[in-house]
Amino acid sequence: MTVAPPRISAVIIGGGPAGLMAAETLAQAGVRVEVFDAMPSLGRKFLLAGVGGMNITHAEGKAAFLSRYGEREKALRALLEPFDADHLREWIHGLGIDTFVGSSGRVFPRDMKAAPLLRAWLKRLRELGVGLHTRRRWLGWSEDGELRFATPEGEQRLAADAVLLALGGGSWARLGSDGAWASLLAQRGIAVAPLRPSNCGFEVEGWSPWFRDKFAGAPVKSCALALAPAGPRLGEFVITTQGVEGSLIYALSAAIRQQIERQGTATLHLDLQPQRSLEQVQNLLRRPRGSKSLSNHLRVQLGLDGVRAGLLRELSDPATPADFLRLADAIKALPLTLVRTRPLDEAISSAGGVPFEALDANLMLHQLPGLFCAGEMLDWEAPTGGYLLTACFASGRAAGLGMLAWLRGQRP
Repeated sequence: MTVAPPRISAVIIGGGPAGLMAAETLAQAGVRVEVFDAMPSLGRKFLLAGVGGMNITHAEGKAAFLSRYGEREKALRALLEPFDADHLREWIHGLGIDTFVGSSGRVFPRDMKAAPLLRAWLKRLRELGVGLHTRRRWLGWSEDGELRFATPEGEQRLAADAVLLALGGGSWARLGSDGAWASLLAQRGIAVAPLRPSNCGFEVEGWSPWFRDKFAGAPVKSCALALAPAGPRLGEFVITTQGVEGSLIYALSAAIRQQIERQGTATLHLDLQPQRSLEQVQNLLRRPRGSKSLSNHLRVQLGLDGVRAGLLRELSDPATPADFLRLADAIKALPLTLVRTRPLDEAISSAGGVPFEALDANLMLHQLPGLFCAGEMLDWEAPTGGYLLTACFASGRAAGLGMLAWLRGQRP
């Protein structure tokens, strides 16, 4: 006699912010919820994001905040308007964790750590009766439509009335976000946009050995980068052995990657003196330098030395130093050509995933009723600064409400 697998009202696969927020939303409505995660503990990528300071969201105005989602602003607006940055901060305060706004507008827990927040959250979920199961890797579906999981005790199967996939994107596979779910959905006829690196580093054609050995790991501060047609953006980035990375590069990563996909390369223009106009730079360079070398002249007149002077030497034409007008142009718009992204598994996040067009307003797949998707596995991207986490929380909440409507027989 074949024993039917246990049936559960709501199953959530993925124990990151999106999955856990959906679990809380359902459990508070009285639904039995079971969360399954492949890793030995929950929220591993969330904890990694907190290393060096847990940037949970951002305090900028709503219009500017929503603009950070680029082509997916409209889709994310529907998720973020009911649960925006202010709502997220209130929710965190409800866990007994205070927050503050940093000088950059980024919002952090008072102690800057992710672990206390996650501990408080898991305690709340357990008190709500949510089942939390680790070392349970989702394998897809059986021929009968049951969910299959690999466990230390062997394969486990179960049935559910509503299922949420919140499996993350394709970056940081060692923390569980390996993108393996894409092939499982493809087997069920769901078209998934290819996963690509986002908030990632980029490679140049090749630094000279002199520049690489001297400056790899050096931060480039007090600068601006521009990628046409957009204007310059102030910030800083870091030189790597292969190219560049860091916050200023991450902020432009979507546009850089898209231009590389279209054209094969992307050329940014680096302003090494954003605080001065071109005319001011020309006037300072025009001053007599006497017996001073050019490097000393640049240091004395413009404060240009170290890695910024190294970049000027590395990226400008050899004839440039002989002509102060050409030199001034290079200082204000030094061409930096990037040729490829660093590998997906090195990226902070990923682009691509389940398109919003495949989902209804409740984040349920049109082709597979009762199956919902949330978090980074959806096809959207955003820069670092709290935008990623905020949208993951908001999409998890929206999916949880959608599952609740499904279980109650409602439709959008």
